Amino acid sequence: MTLETYQTNGFYDELFERDGKPHASAKPLVDWIDTLTRPDLKRRQTAAEDALYQSGNTFNVYGDKKGTEKILPFDIIPRVVTAREWDKLERGIAQRITALNLFIQDIYNDQKIIKDGVIPAEMIFSSACYLKPCEGLKPPKGVWTHISGTDFVRDADGEFYVLEDNLRCPSGISYVLENRAVQKLITPQAFHTMKIRPVSNYGDQLYRALKYIAPDGRGDDAIVVVLTPGIYNSAYFEHAYLAQQMGVPLCQNSDLVVDDDKVFMRTTGGLVRVDVIYRRIDDEFIDPDVFRKDSLLGVPGIMRAYMKGNVSLANAPGTGIADDKAIYAYVPKIVKYYLDEDAIAQNVRTFICEDDAERSYVLDNLDKLVVKAVNLSGGYGMLIGPKSTKAEQKEFAEKIKAKPRDYIAQPTLALSRAPTLCGNAIEGRHVDFRPYSLYSDGIFTLPGGLTRVALKKGSLVVNSSQGGGSKDTWVLGEDDHILEGGA
Repeated sequence: MTLETYQTNGFYDELFERDGKPHASAKPLVDWIDTLTRPDLKRRQTAAEDALYQSGNTFNVYGDKKGTEKILPFDIIPRVVTAREWDKLERGIAQRITALNLFIQDIYNDQKIIKDGVIPAEMIFSSACYLKPCEGLKPPKGVWTHISGTDFVRDADGEFYVLEDNLRCPSGISYVLENRAVQKLITPQAFHTMKIRPVSNYGDQLYRALKYIAPDGRGDDAIVVVLTPGIYNSAYFEHAYLAQQMGVPLCQNSDLVVDDDKVFMRTTGGLVRVDVIYRRIDDEFIDPDVFRKDSLLGVPGIMRAYMKGNVSLANAPGTGIADDKAIYAYVPKIVKYYLDEDAIAQNVRTFICEDDAERSYVLDNLDKLVVKAVNLSGGYGMLIGPKSTKAEQKEFAEKIKAKPRDYIAQPTLALSRAPTLCGNAIEGRHVDFRPYSLYSDGIFTLPGGLTRVALKKGSLVVNSSQGGGSKDTWVLGEDDHILEGGA
């Protein structure tokens, strides 16, 4: 039996109870895996990796001297989320995105939440993500956060907690879709054992969400494009993949031009007006006339066209204020303020280093806490206290004292683990979870998501730039759901 020697080692495990028995929801999967020998599983793993590489689903790690393109490491043993767990996650995500959308609208317009003393003004205006040119902006249909990815972790108690919000240009959805396609190709029998909700309709849902925000009067004739920084961007495959999934053009800045405050795409047949741009370029680079003057990636005049309502951008510029990890600490208050509801999806307890008392606690407990830079991602700018040296703790103490606004801290969580094929052995590795959501006339969250796995033994860092990988995520359905099994 392939999994008979697997140990949970006291962690909450995604497939097994602490006594070593499979969760009831995962038992059919575990039983199927146990019909395979380790060499069988290894052969399927190799076939999956080959399929992903042949598909071109690769990424670049900036500064990696070992090479450029590589696949995101994929583990063939999926992660299971029950229908009941998904229902709570889905409701929590919808509530959170609704509140954050209202927050961004308020921050760049009436600023009532500041006037009412819920969030200190200096916390907003000192954020590197607050964009003054977006003041007074009112995006089409009132939607700022068209595409979002909410990062969850599961702690020792088995509950999901929000680790951070990603509302600017969340990446990784291509891995979700490709992982599922490869999983079905390599382990088709497994899909007959469980009721698994499909993820293949994401491209259609994304296209629908983008068409929803087309300028008035454009309707069914609206032209949607994906704007990429180009082939050297780490997520370029995803940009091309999503354009292909939607059947829309993939553009770089040289393909677009602004004339008479409208955006046009250069084609062999002449200029074609563009109505909606799914931008995969960060705010500060999108328009050198408004943001960074030295940007060679943006389109001069695009913000002017946007503010006049002649083109729609997804996500709206300025959404990054809600990605600031210090603002994240206030999200439960944001939910209460705008919706008069308690947050369904709970935060991880967070200490704001800008606050004198909380900073003092953090500095006294650096060996126990995880410290994060508020505006960095990818696992960078982070101290994991229990795994750090005294020298690293001293270095971070100096950084915090010098710029306290730039750091937050959180308890070191006992992240859940999942069985993972490591060489010829199956061992537990820590995982997180990023579901993806689309906001149009309602909020749609894809029933699945990116399960990232820390492939280094004992590591809590799941980011691909730090050696992490991914798993297929099986959200189980009930009889009234369209299911993937057997398809």
